[in-house]
This record gives sequence, C-alpha cells and structure tokens, in this order.
Amino acid sequence: MRRLRHTLGDGAIHLFMATWAVMVAFPLVWAVVSSLKTDEQILTSPWSLPDRPRLENWSRAWDQASIGQYFLNSLVVVGGALVLTMLLGSLVAYALARYSFPGNRFLYYLFVSGMLFPMFLALVPLFFVVKQLGLLGGYPGLILVYTAYALPFTVFFLTGFFRTLPTEVAESAALDGCSHTGIFFRVMLPMARPGLVSVGIFNFLGLWNQYLLPLVLNPDPANYVLAQGLAALSVSQGYRGDFSGLFAGLTIAMLPVLVVYLVFQRSIRSGLTAGAVR
Repeated sequence: MRRLRHTLGDGAIHLFMATWAVMVAFPLVWAVVSSLKTDEQILTSPWSLPDRPRLENWSRAWDQASIGQYFLNSLVVVGGALVLTMLLGSLVAYALARYSFPGNRFLYYLFVSGMLFPMFLALVPLFFVVKQLGLLGGYPGLILVYTAYALPFTVFFLTGFFRTLPTEVAESAALDGCSHTGIFFRVMLPMARPGLVSVGIFNFLGLWNQYLLPLVLNPDPANYVLAQGLAALSVSQGYRGDFSGLFAGLTIAMLPVLVVYLVFQRSIRSGLTAGAVR
C-alpha cells in the first residue's frame, strides 16, 4: 500500500510538471511558428504549421521595424550594466563575507533591504536625479540605474557563496606574499566561478526583460532598448496588420534569453547547489 501511494504521488507530480511544461512552452513555440507564417495564415489557420518558412518576416522586423537597432541598444546597456554589477557586487560581497569591521552587518542588511523596496516607488525621484545629472535618455544613465537595480541581489547571493569557500587557500596565498587584491582576483574569484555564473545569468535575464526603468528613464526612440521597441512595434504593426512581423520581432527578443538559459542551465544548478554541498 505504501509503495502504491508512493507511485501515485510520483505520478501526480510528474503529471503536474508535464502539464506545467506544456503550458509554458506552448506559447513560445506558437510565437516562433507564427513568425514563419504569412498574415493570412496567422489569422485563418493559427494552429497549423506554415506551408514554408517565411524568413523574410525576420529580416523585415530586423530592418524595417528597427528591431536590430533595439537589439544592439539592449546589448550595450545590459552588457555594460552586467560588467559593472558583477565587478562591484563581487568586491562588496567578498569584503562583507571575509572581513570583520564596524558596520559590516549594517551594510549587508542595507543591501538586502534594497531587494524589498518596490521599484515603482522610486521611479519619480529616480527620474529627477538622473535628469539633474544630465544622463536622461542615454546609455550611461540607464547602465548606472540597471547596476544599482541589480546590486542588492548580487551582493546577497555572492556574500553567502564567498562564505562557503575555504579560508585555508586565501591564508596560504597571503603567506606566500600575495596582496589582498591578488588574493581576490587570482584566488577567490576563480573559486567563486559557479556562483558568479549563476548570479550573472539571473541578472542578464532580469535586465534583458526590464521594461519599467527604460520606459521612464529612456524617452529617446533612437536609444530604445528591446522591451521598449517591442512595445512600440506591437502598436505600429497592430495598426498596420503586420502580425507576422510582430511575431518575428517577439521571437528575436526571446532567442537570447532561451540560448543563455539552455547553454548555462548546468552552471545555474551547480551555482545554486554549491553552497549546500560544500
């Protein structure tokens, strides 16, 4: 009886997970398939496969709908913010995890509290601060705001990870004459690679899909990031009836996120579990 209940329980869990996977994957697959159809096929046969792939939809979305420019803008902003976030976050997390000094706990909980503060409450003062600094509507302002947005989670995640690393290696390097900077960059940072990869991927996914911050702080259409460009595309292409171009733009926006997750999914799991198995 116990084995039967265990089998039924496993079967119910597997059924739930399979149903959830289908519910999540189906809209993505449908969007990709729709991007390869004509407008007539999308409207008349939304669930059928295309008679032949219409790759010109992708080229039209990339060139005529400016998705290519929005894509490059997102790469610049997210890439710059990611580099700054990982560098500053790892430095702060290492100091908080490895060194005891007055205010250590206060600084740590100050960063943690940043994860609890609703972002929309800071939009108005943030807008005026960025405007007074002369950074409104440009790459530098958005990069700095993205960095500040991602730092609390990065510090929280990496502080716990650095605490799990063995102190003996750092002590041996210090005895060999290695400086604090050398210990960090040459010893501890390579050891923390699983955690760095995991938090870097989470930050990339969150910043790539960010819409509210650029909507408020990036009003120049020439500097639109991909989320803003897709919103503008959905309005313009909807009025024009170019649904195939709209789905093509949506697919182009999804591909980097899917590729990053599929390539680094093992690194994500190893980074999340490294602290538990050490």
